[in-house]
Amino acid sequence: MLSRFAPAIFVILWSSGWIVAKIAAMHADPLTFLALRHALAALAFALVAQGAGAAWPASRRLMLHAFICGVLLHGLYLAGLWWAIGQGVPAGLSGIIAGLQPLLTALFAALLLRERLRRLQILGLLLGFIGILLAISPQFSAVRETGLSGSALPLLINLAAMVSATLGTLYQKRHLGGGDLRTIAVWQYLGAVAVTLPLAVGFEALRFDATLAAIASMAWSVLGLSMGGVGLMLYLIRRGEVSRTASLLYMMPPLVAVEATLVFGEPMTAPMIAGTVIVVAGVYLVNRSA
Repeated sequence: MLSRFAPAIFVILWSSGWIVAKIAAMHADPLTFLALRHALAALAFALVAQGAGAAWPASRRLMLHAFICGVLLHGLYLAGLWWAIGQGVPAGLSGIIAGLQPLLTALFAALLLRERLRRLQILGLLLGFIGILLAISPQFSAVRETGLSGSALPLLINLAAMVSATLGTLYQKRHLGGGDLRTIAVWQYLGAVAVTLPLAVGFEALRFDATLAAIASMAWSVLGLSMGGVGLMLYLIRRGEVSRTASLLYMMPPLVAVEATLVFGEPMTAPMIAGTVIVVAGVYLVNRSA
């Protein structure tokens, strides 16, 4: 039952992270928020694992693999993404960079993990990329008007964050195929803390205003995203092919556009609607059974 509905639940949970990030940015420094989120997620998973009697990693090597995966998949990825957007990289342009991840993941999975892609899957990946470009095409006008002077470093950091998430996904598939996901997640979030906390201390004022909106954003980030969303992502990676799991990320930009319209009143344009239809078609082709 879970395997049937897990992809849809994952997409809905993960897309809400962009909405929460926009709200949280009004109340906290991004890296400070992330460091606290990762620490609370590690504590929450540890309590759940302890209460359930889950088995902890049997070797230091497995703990190290989980720690490194957390550095790549949670620490560097989210830190780079949030920082780049905070430095002025347009959300639409950032979406293009994130949209490259499924193609890169499929390529790396074929080369490193020997996953074989059928022609329809390749077509689906290409359709997903085209759909994302169409959905966020209105953002290009803003880029042309404001220019990108001074944005080279944030763009490179955003690109590096996407590569980090891709490598983290592949690392998870190769080295963490066994073990309890709850205890593995503890070590992954400790790895994320090891990245974001020093960055927050070194480059931010550690601002967190502890308002109701900030606390609610943190609660959802920990429970809904770090535990629910990431837990489902790790489950999907373990159950299926890496390229199929990554293709679900194609659903994020169109779905976030719909959520932003409902929550913030942002306009839903014709390119976004058309792009959503194409993205759904692409994801279906990638994820359909043989």
